[in-house]
Parts: sequence; C-alpha cells; structure tokens
Amino acid sequence: MEKDAADRPAHAAEDWTIPQDWGRYDAADHVMWDRLFERQAHMLEGRVVPEFLAGLDILRMDRPGIPDFRALNERLMPATGWQVVAVPGLVPDRLFFDHLANRRFPAGRFIRTPSQEDYLEEPDIFHDVFGHVPLLANPVFADYMQAYGRGGLRADGLGAIEKLARLYWYTVEFGLIDTPQGLRLYGAGIVSSNAESHFALEDPSPNRIGFDLKRIMRTRYRIDDFQQSYFVIDSFEQLLAQTTGADFAPLYADLAGLPDLDTDAILPGDRVLTRGTQAYAQKKEEELS
Repeated sequence: MEKDAADRPAHAAEDWTIPQDWGRYDAADHVMWDRLFERQAHMLEGRVVPEFLAGLDILRMDRPGIPDFRALNERLMPATGWQVVAVPGLVPDRLFFDHLANRRFPAGRFIRTPSQEDYLEEPDIFHDVFGHVPLLANPVFADYMQAYGRGGLRADGLGAIEKLARLYWYTVEFGLIDTPQGLRLYGAGIVSSNAESHFALEDPSPNRIGFDLKRIMRTRYRIDDFQQSYFVIDSFEQLLAQTTGADFAPLYADLAGLPDLDTDAILPGDRVLTRGTQAYAQKKEEELS
C-alpha cells in the first residue's frame, strides 16, 4: 500500500506483480529465513492463535528455506482459493485492495539482512509470508481479508482509505484475540516480530481494548514503534460479520464529524481488558527530549 501508480517499476506488470524468481535467493538468504522462522515458531507456542499454527502445518512452512510461492500456492489455493503473488514492495492502495478482493496476497520477495533482523521499515518476505499467509489457510479469516479488499475499493471512491487503513492496522497487522485460554496473537506485525510478540501480550505498558469498529477507525496508530493500544476481537467470525456486505458510507460520514483519537486514548465506553501504564512510550519520549 501507500505507493503512487506512477512509481511502478519498469519490470513490474500493470498490477505491480513480478516473478518471485526463487532461484535468486542465495544460501545467506535461506539461513536468514530459517533463523527467523525457528525463533518465531518456538516463541509463538502458547502465544499465537491456534489457527495460525494450523496454517503453518497446512502450508508446510516448517520446511527449510524461503518458501517457493508456486509450491505454497499449490497448498493454499485448494484450502481457501487464495494465492500469494510477488510484488517489488508497497503497492498503490487501489491495487492492493483489488488483489485482496480477488484473493491474491501481494508479498515482497526480498528478505532482510542480518543488521535488520529485529527491525526494518518496509515489510519483507518474512513479514509478508510468515506473518500473513498462515491465516489465509483459515476459511473465515480468508473471507475477512477478501471482504476487506472489497471494502477498500469502496472506501477509495469515498475518500475514506485512512479510516479503513486503521481497521487493517489494528486487526490484520496488530490484532489480539480473546480465547478460553487467554489472549492470543494473530496480527502479522506482531507474530513476525519477536520483541512485539512479548510486548503485546505480556508488557503492562499498552492498553488492550475490546474490538469496536467505529472506535478503531477513529484511532491513530504508531508506525515507528510498539503500539500503545491493541484491540481485542472475540473471534474471526466477529471480524467477518463486521465487513461482509456492510455499507460503510454512513459510518464514514459520521466519522468525518468526529475528532481522531490519540494512540493511548481510553474512552468511557471502551471495554478495557488492560489499562496500560504507558511506561514504555513515556520512557521513549523522555529519551528523545
């Protein structure tokens, strides 16, 4: 997302797809994938939603080396009709939504270097494939992602992409889910980050607030650090019910008259699971001042 159509690289197709060219990866690339995979898969036991682990198993992503999209799609498409397509990086919003609406997940093909092991600005193949793709093997979540893409195409025509982007951020990227066993991770930005996997579940600093569509669309988010608030769904069915066939135009009109909310805000009507101390964010501000 967040690229202009005029920025399309010369080697990319009109929809910004490119060949993965799996043979271009060298031994160091595969070692990096394996190191990240082993660390995350081990750490996520007992922390991630079971559907994510089931997706890893269905897609056989525990095999060594960077996944070949062709082999990955041979297992993903029979499961839910989704496929992974390679792109050179972030793509324009409308193209991103169109891919999702047609059950194509655009994934970057580059992998981070050792110096970027714990943080990089633009999503790489580990974030996109390890973080996002396992849940695309779950039928309910797969339907939610397609519904989101269709909603994005409508939002583009209503000038409301920023509002809808917040829903993606606080669910697909940084969502938590309440289960009988306790809170679990499912957002790709968390499950692909070792540090944030611990922070989102266990640190006393962030707020953890029950899912509310309108509330989320009003809430700013952090792109440069851990989130100050996480939103907690009850089930993937809840997400799907909020988006399938929904006409968000009245909601967008209502939101246009309301102020945005800070990332650490708590409202009187919020269902607060954890009122965070915000100690982490405050410490960071003090260090920068």
